[in-house]
Amino acid sequence: MAHRAGQKEESKAKILKSAGRGFRSRGFGGSGVDGLAKDAAVTSGAFYAHFKSKADAFREAVVAGLEDLKLGVSQAREQLGSGWRTAFIDFYLGERRTCDLADSCALQSLSPEVARAEEKTRQAYETELLAIIETVAAGLDGQADTKREDATALLALLVGGVTLARAVNDPAISKDIATAVRKAALDLNSH
Repeated sequence: MAHRAGQKEESKAKILKSAGRGFRSRGFGGSGVDGLAKDAAVTSGAFYAHFKSKADAFREAVVAGLEDLKLGVSQAREQLGSGWRTAFIDFYLGERRTCDLADSCALQSLSPEVARAEEKTRQAYETELLAIIETVAAGLDGQADTKREDATALLALLVGGVTLARAVNDPAISKDIATAVRKAALDLNSH
């Protein structure tokens, strides 16, 4: 029985990972259950065995994506010590700016979709966002209220910068945006 439960969780994780990629690349409106199921190499029935609706899958994909970001920040802080912030900024404005949209950061690619989502998804997003802010703030210098403010500003700069940089056609303009955002992000928390 435990083996079957493990298989069910493995199947759900596979569908959720694939759905997250689909929502990142095509948005909520551009992703139907049939397409999400096909992307995961399962039937629509198998999809519905794990999720009551597309909205439920979206909410879980958002939460999973934001949990991944929080874990990435925690790991960067642990592995890089005081140099974590610069490395994180460079990673976010480099690899996360240029990777395939399906592999992009959930905070950057799914936030506009969440803004149009129902209340339950918005609440789940808010909970995860606050946890990410606290994780970033814990790695910054200063007093608690200032650290949270700087963490919020840092995330907003990075997400907004990557959003703008991804939206332009000219790679030179995209790089200019990333360079300007990097400078502003590094200046944060230096007071």
